[in-house]
Amino acid sequence: MTTLMVLFQISAEASAKFGASFGSAIVALAAAIGISRIGAAALEAIARQPEAAGDIRSNMVVSAALIEGVAFFAIIVCALVLFL
Repeated sequence: MTTLMVLFQISAEASAKFGASFGSAIVALAAAIGISRIGAAALEAIARQPEAAGDIRSNMVVSAALIEGVAFFAIIVCALVLFL
């Protein structure tokens, strides 16, 4: 057993559930920050070059979808640790 588990008298299962919960929270927060930064950069780029708005918007949607896909995959992995 690790020193932390002995110190707090927690089981390995409880430790895994806490880690999965903490991991899913971090993933959701990181995805939200990433998508908000993409949106802010896209709005700034559209303000600088309005004629390229269509290309910028499509690239923004693709980037946000990729981030959302990775975040969903990570949350599913955390849920599997939590429930299995």
